[in-house]
Amino acid sequence: MEKQPTSLVPHSLTIGLAIFAVILCLAGFAFRLLFGESFSDILPTLIMNMLVFWLGIPAFFWLGSKILNKFSNNPPIQTRNAITLGLLFSCVSMLWFMSAYS
Repeated sequence: MEKQPTSLVPHSLTIGLAIFAVILCLAGFAFRLLFGESFSDILPTLIMNMLVFWLGIPAFFWLGSKILNKFSNNPPIQTRNAITLGLLFSCVSMLWFMSAYS
């Protein structure tokens, strides 16, 4: 049986999605600052959004890949692929929330 080569997403895609997720997360709060809210009022929500969208969702995808790799007989899910998918899901969900509130 021939072993299939490991297919990973490029580093640039993962890094680009991470940067895009940070920009999306900060974009909404920049508008709130422009409209006169103080930074101390925005900071708790900003931290929570960064934790959920930039760290939480990709971490859950990574954890899910580890669990599936442990209990599945399929080819293993690579860590970078899972994190990239989590970042993509995070960016799409932030854009979806932005469209709902605009």
